[in-house]
Amino acid sequence: MAMPMDCDGMRTDDASERTDNVDEYRRTCIDFIEDISHNYEEWVDYYKLPEDEDKRRRVGIHATITRTNEWIAKVAQSIKAVDVVMNDGIQKMAESTAGKPLEIGVFINHKSSYTETKPGIIDVVVKASGRKGRKAKLGFHFKNDRFRIESTCGAYFDESNLPTDEFEMLDIHLKLHAENAKQRDVISFTVTVSEVENDVEFDRRGHTTIVHLV
Repeated sequence: MAMPMDCDGMRTDDASERTDNVDEYRRTCIDFIEDISHNYEEWVDYYKLPEDEDKRRRVGIHATITRTNEWIAKVAQSIKAVDVVMNDGIQKMAESTAGKPLEIGVFINHKSSYTETKPGIIDVVVKASGRKGRKAKLGFHFKNDRFRIESTCGAYFDESNLPTDEFEMLDIHLKLHAENAKQRDVISFTVTVSEVENDVEFDRRGHTTIVHLV
């Protein structure tokens, strides 16, 4: 059974192709976020976790529903933007469901998870540490894809000269290119961190961030 964190965070149906009414599509996707959240709660049921951890994961799922639907309603200005925000929420719910055992922080302008900034080259700060003396390194989201990224403006990460060493305290800067962005564009991305010891990966987790261009 695949772990929720392995979900690619993408809705694959063609609902966005069946309407060109943004308001109608917002309502559809708000309902979809509510509906799919029950699937993630069923995963939490399946894990049979200690009470405090069970509660922590459910709180994360419920918080994501609220914030995602706020962004769909108030931030997204196009069908593509609604898709980006919705898929960001799906990814965040998967991360909450899988748990967050690693200390990972991803920051833009000192804000995490839900952020805003101006168009241009965006400085993304990534901090992380392993457990029990293990080290942390920048990982891969899926196979050969270092990052998951989706946007309304063709944003991309500069993947040249990425720091790939293992660190006791990972503290690196990534360059997110959004020079073509305009106000009200949105970007969602996931940075993955691996916990390693003697070149062996013990665990990995993703941290998903959404950016509103202002």
